[in-house]
Amino acid sequence: MADDSTLPPGQYELASFPRFGLSRFADRLPDVAQQIRLTVAGDVEAQAVVSEELRDLPRVEQVSDFHCVTTWSTRSLCWGGYLFSDFFNGIVAPQARPQRAAQLVVLRCCDGYAVSLPLADLMAGSVLLADRLNGEPLSVEHGAPLRLVAPAHYGYKNAKHLRSVEFWTDARRYRSAAFRFMDHPRARVALEERGRGVPGRLLRYLYRPLVAPTIRRFKRALDRHRKLHDDGIQEILGKKD
Repeated sequence: MADDSTLPPGQYELASFPRFGLSRFADRLPDVAQQIRLTVAGDVEAQAVVSEELRDLPRVEQVSDFHCVTTWSTRSLCWGGYLFSDFFNGIVAPQARPQRAAQLVVLRCCDGYAVSLPLADLMAGSVLLADRLNGEPLSVEHGAPLRLVAPAHYGYKNAKHLRSVEFWTDARRYRSAAFRFMDHPRARVALEERGRGVPGRLLRYLYRPLVAPTIRRFKRALDRHRKLHDDGIQEILGKKD
């Protein structure tokens, strides 16, 4: 499969936007409510819980490409939500008051996944807390009710099903969900920071054979989840009759 010269180094285009991730998370589809509830914690003066406050922030839409570390990309996704910088300046800073030295941000998810990024990277103008995709509310498939969108970073940094945002001074507060070599501290697409201690160019050849079987595995898990959900609705309706 040839790489596309109009995409970042080592990437090729997929027409679809599949559910994807580490294999052990395939069946972890959280039964999340559509109401957002986001805890702000860590080295802060006051822990905060954010829900309706997000609506006071300006909404933005952004069209950007999504680049998976395993070498596939999906172009021109339209996300809707809130700039992380607005979230930080408008809610986190005045309410939780993180320590100035708390420059490591850990994002934890309802399915047990977690990622970290430097605060400076999250303050970039392209980083969103998104609740809509292509004009529709986020589905559980793509991270409902709220996810991170950071187009300059590989997909594994774009955490789904967000439940907390933590600000830490000590990097030991974060433990990667993957093997250490698979988790670069920044994972910048333009620099091909696919992993830690291994050249990104080499990781292309490790990851690419995993793409098709991983897509199939996650699709089967999603189909099972949908069937269980539909069966549950039918059972409830049957009891009402």
